[in-house]
Parts: sequence; C-alpha cells; structure tokens
Amino acid sequence: MSTRSFLTEANVMRIRSVLAAVVLLFVLMHSIAAQNANPIERGAYLMNSIVACGNCHAQRDKEGRVLPALGLSGGFVFDEEPFKAYASNITPDPETGIGKWTEAQIVRAIREGIRPDGSLIGPPMPMAFYHGMSDDDAKALAVWLKAQPPVKNVVPKSEYRIKLPPAYGPPIKQKVVAPPRSELVKYGAYLAGPLGHCMDCHTPWTQTGPDMKRIGAGGNPFKGPWGVSVSRNLTPHDSGLKGWSDAEIARAIREGKHRDGSPLKPPMAYDWYRNINDDDMKAMIAYLRSLKPLPLGGQAAAAKK
Repeated sequence: MSTRSFLTEANVMRIRSVLAAVVLLFVLMHSIAAQNANPIERGAYLMNSIVACGNCHAQRDKEGRVLPALGLSGGFVFDEEPFKAYASNITPDPETGIGKWTEAQIVRAIREGIRPDGSLIGPPMPMAFYHGMSDDDAKALAVWLKAQPPVKNVVPKSEYRIKLPPAYGPPIKQKVVAPPRSELVKYGAYLAGPLGHCMDCHTPWTQTGPDMKRIGAGGNPFKGPWGVSVSRNLTPHDSGLKGWSDAEIARAIREGKHRDGSPLKPPMAYDWYRNINDDDMKAMIAYLRSLKPLPLGGQAAAAKK
C-alpha cells in the first residue's frame, strides 16, 4: 500500500484523534501524580509555601526573625481587643506539643478546630477556610508535622474576651477532594482559601467572621512590630489589582514588593510564599482576576446591603 493511499483524510483524522487522546492521557496522568504525591513531600511543599503555618507558629527573635532551630514550637502572641492568643506548639513534643495526637486528631484540629480533649481552638486560626481543606492535603500536613523534631516549649493559655462558637460548622464526615488543577480558577480559589487562607486577612471582618459578600476587598488593620499594616484589596478594582501584571502580582506575593518596588509590610508570609511554584501562582492569579471588583474594604458593597 502506498503512502499516498494510506494518508487518506479518514486515516489522518484517526491519527490525529489517537495523538490527541495520548496527549490528554499524559496530562491527566501528570495531574493525578502531582495531586497524589508522597504525603511527606506534599506536606513539606505546603508547609514551606502556601499554607505557611510557620508564619504564626514559628518562634522569633526580638526583631521578628524566625528561629528555624526551634521549629513550629509556638509562643507568638496576638494581642487584639477580642483576645490575647498565643500560637500553640505544634511540634511532636509529647508534653508541650502535639506528640500524643494521632494523624486523624491533627486533621480534625486543623479542619474543625477541635482538640483531642474536645476543646475548641479559638481565633486567629482561620477555621472558616480550613474547613474546606481536602482529605489528602490535611493528611499530608499531619504526616509532615509528626515527622518533625520535637521541641519542648510551654505556651501560655490564650485568653478570649469574646464567646467562642460551639463549633465551626458540622463535623466533616464526607470525603473532601481538592478541585482539579486543570480548572485554574477553582483550584486557585482552593489555594487562596482552604490552603492559604489569603481571604481570611484580605476580606473585611464582621463580629461573626469574614464577610464573604466582600471577599478580597481587604481593609483589615494588623498591629505588630512593624506598626499597623492594612490588608490590601485583591479584587480587580482601581484600588486593588486592576492594572497589575501577572509578574507584579507574583512578585508582591513572593517578595513583598509593591509595583514601584517599595516593600510591603508583614504579616504576609513572604519567607514561605517565595516557595510557591509557578503552576500554583498562575492558578491563584487567575482566581484573583475572577473576583468581583470592589473598593478597598468593600464599603460601597456594604452600603448596598
């Protein structure tokens, strides 16, 4: 059979279909492999990038610099009007940390805010967002935490001047799965929400929690050694990210630099966010661009309620 007779229009179409199927299968297998990475490797990536538990739970010196040798042994104080909270020791020390907790108990504490003794974890843990963390990612964090060196550090008990809720939602009994990475905006929302809890700081707060009708509008003040910083507007509004390029947004997240190169203030976790990989950064930026444009703090939206 000659080459000319073989390359009929029908055969060319069949070849193209087979090649397309092979490419699609490769992409799907790569995506599945990435999402089903070894739990300790996935946990290490999450902890050292988007989840950034160390931004609150790491010990710091008087200048606010992280002390890596002390791990996530807690003690950082959040002294606000509603509470004086201390970041807990989440190293596997059996006496002062979470060394006696099982993986399942750690997962429940992260997603539901309930300790093994049944007591509730109070703010500033972003329970409104952690509740949506996938089973695999929550387990990866638990596996990584249990694999770290134990550090003995007694942390004072937090004091709350507000009434804590009985729970942060119904118990998680159904399987929780992360959105597929192929759905860029949805996966970006997962990164900026349940994993990175970006929207916990960058959404205006009310007495009952973040006002999700004004998601991403920023305007929350944060006191610290740096003075007072105000969370930025992450919506595509004139007072937000409208006009910013993808590269400028990525630099702000990873390096803490404004468009003009001036430094952005803490408590953004730049030391961790610099490790966010390019695919995750692309997804987060796609999500931020999908948000409804709102002025800083979403005042106009609030006035229309």
